[in-house]
Amino acid sequence: MLTKEQIAQRIAKEVKNGQYINLGIGIPTLVANYIPAELDVVLQSENGLLGIGPFPTEEQIDPDLINAGKQTVTMLPGSSLFNSAESFAMIRGGHVHLTILGAMEVSENGDIANWKIPGKMVKGMGGAMDLVASAENIIVAMQHCSKDGKSKLLKECSLPITGIRCVKKIVSDLAVLEIAPDGGFILLERAPSVSVEEIQEKTEGKLIIKGEIPEMSFN
Repeated sequence: MLTKEQIAQRIAKEVKNGQYINLGIGIPTLVANYIPAELDVVLQSENGLLGIGPFPTEEQIDPDLINAGKQTVTMLPGSSLFNSAESFAMIRGGHVHLTILGAMEVSENGDIANWKIPGKMVKGMGGAMDLVASAENIIVAMQHCSKDGKSKLLKECSLPITGIRCVKKIVSDLAVLEIAPDGGFILLERAPSVSVEEIQEKTEGKLIIKGEIPEMSFN
């Protein structure tokens, strides 16, 4: 199975030149460390940052520079800071090309649940609902199964929904999958040493397998 860093590294391959990208809390923030240097992209954080760089070294840490997950970050030349109202105007205006975020559940129709577990304290849904409703492309970074071994790729989400029919692609610790237009998880790649049979066993929703499934490459 992939580590969190490997999930982020694989997602970085989906990034395209010229994109404005929002990185959600958790695994998605690690993507900043793996974006190829030759790509000209701008990372956005909904608390009001545009032009985020890789995570800082100890010498670079500035406690006043944090992302939406309250992690310290670096700022690239030409970056800017602004209030959250302007940040959400940018998001709701459709100016974010790609959103990468975590999920508790994803359905075979591309629904996502990632903000609340009933009975547990939450501070709010954050920017997730605006992001999944507004971005051109949504990629989810997640564990394929919960800690008790249950699939998180489902026929239907059981938790409160964040967005409907919005997810385009998923990179889990077991596989890369794409949501089919008429529903179902299309298996594109599998993690090294993980079999198609194991992925099938751990995917509750409809898994679509077309021919030989290649292993992920990290070159």
